[in-house]
Amino acid sequence: MSEQAEPVIVPFEEGHRKEVISLWQSCGLTRAWNDPDKDIDRKLSDPQGGFFVLLQAGKVIGSVMAGYDGHRGAIYYLSIDPEHQSSGLGRLLMEHCEEFLMELGCPKINLFVRQGNEAVTKFYDGLGYAPEKAAAFGKRLIPDD
Repeated sequence: MSEQAEPVIVPFEEGHRKEVISLWQSCGLTRAWNDPDKDIDRKLSDPQGGFFVLLQAGKVIGSVMAGYDGHRGAIYYLSIDPEHQSSGLGRLLMEHCEEFLMELGCPKINLFVRQGNEAVTKFYDGLGYAPEKAAAFGKRLIPDD
């Protein structure tokens, strides 16, 4: 049996788009009200944020978006191919994002986990993230339909 190539984190490139969207779908991250192509386009117009993919042997096996608005950082679409979950790769991507955001001077990261997603809550808890006493509010300004 041949040895697997070590995973590498690289900035998103347009050639990754289809694999990233497929990854998000396999991880259950897509929703009918969020067009993943539009989410990628919006992220690519963000001059300060980061969009990273995790490659192994040239195949996308992970992705994450990081943003910073000058006050707080944010993490979106953290995903690891289900075949590679629980292997430390999510931690690797989060550490990469934390370093990226610290280099921008970001003092704190906020992230959202959907209610009832205990596995993801446990993952972030293991990385030192904790629930906060705040309510998340949202308002759709531009529909994706």
